[in-house]
Amino acid sequence: MPGKTFPNASGSAGLALGLRQNLAQFMLLVTVNALVGGTLGQERTVLPLLASQTFHLDLYTGALTYILAFGLSKAAMNYFAGTLSDRYGRKPVLVAGWLAAVPVPLMLILGPSWAWIVAANVLLGISQGLTWSTAVIMKMDLVGPKRRGLAMGFNEAAGYLGVAVTALVTGYLAATYGLRPAPFLLGAAYIALGLGLTVLAVRETHHHAQTEATQHVEAHSDAHAGLTTGQVFTLTSFKDRSLSAASQAGLVNNLNDGLAWGLFPVLFASAGLNLGQIGILAAAYPAAWGAAQLVTGAASDRWGRKWFITTGMIVQAAGLGITASAHSFGPWLGAAIVLGLGTAMVYPTLLAAIGDVAHPAWRARSVGVYRLWRDGGFAVGALLSGILADLYGIPTAIAAIAALTAVSGVVVAVRMRDNDHA
Repeated sequence: MPGKTFPNASGSAGLALGLRQNLAQFMLLVTVNALVGGTLGQERTVLPLLASQTFHLDLYTGALTYILAFGLSKAAMNYFAGTLSDRYGRKPVLVAGWLAAVPVPLMLILGPSWAWIVAANVLLGISQGLTWSTAVIMKMDLVGPKRRGLAMGFNEAAGYLGVAVTALVTGYLAATYGLRPAPFLLGAAYIALGLGLTVLAVRETHHHAQTEATQHVEAHSDAHAGLTTGQVFTLTSFKDRSLSAASQAGLVNNLNDGLAWGLFPVLFASAGLNLGQIGILAAAYPAAWGAAQLVTGAASDRWGRKWFITTGMIVQAAGLGITASAHSFGPWLGAAIVLGLGTAMVYPTLLAAIGDVAHPAWRARSVGVYRLWRDGGFAVGALLSGILADLYGIPTAIAAIAALTAVSGVVVAVRMRDNDHA
């Protein structure tokens, strides 16, 4: 909310922006986001197999309802996270996100029907929307404009390496102890640790955004400080060329992720791969994605956003094409790495591109709108890939999404401005 102030921990009015000046809090938030990613990673290997082996869901469309539920609730919470963090501050929203996750592992462990699993993913989506969005916003607040790509690279690297490590570990836990309860006990530990760190150690950062607002140079005349929430939504979604290009690319990117999450383990299992191999493949994609963002986010600070995003979407399309045509572990492992590298080029760069244009007075809301569209891609991916897989088989569904991804990259090349990044 414009004009509202949030006192900092020391009570001082003067605040320094920058990574070095705020390194301790920045690294604490990196750790918190790794735990956020791990909370999501507890499902990546196990839940698709739980759908087919424990609950005996035959249709892909029905089995992917948990991703649909997750995507819709997370997308909605992304939007509200930005608005709420402007109104009440960042830290209360982050705490609320962790509290929403508390029942999730127990529901996944004890759920007697698939409806329980879907309900758990509604809560998980609420949690992820509030925690991950707020972690993004807080890092942007701390580092200021010059290292925004680097900050987003660290944030997303931590989150998706958390996803990857947990997907790998839960694959081995499931192979050793069964699909339930062991994999989800790890998720419960992450939630307890993340909530504790947030309550005890994370500090409010909204005052850093207020400091940056006094120094901000508007990207263009429509991006001034006094926009309403409705105007921010319209500008980010449709009117601004760069913001809207980023929003559609984000949606398609997470459409790919929903496809990989829901159908890849089923495809690998149908080819005779064991749980250990499926866990490796489920981890390789987010591992490549996570690690490479340590480089790609910072590189986009130096070389600009537009062509990183365009190239990344094309590389993702290539990875999906290889997955659709392959039939064994080796080629699938290579495809997972290619898909992860393409995603790494896109993911932090899209967030940084939003930050380049958005005024600090409404940047949190613009990030929320972008993430609304981006994580809506989970829901679109679950529906579209499920329908295509039921009608034509999983390889055809993957090939169709690959073509859509390439088109999205072309849209960025045509629509996004070249000169937003300073």
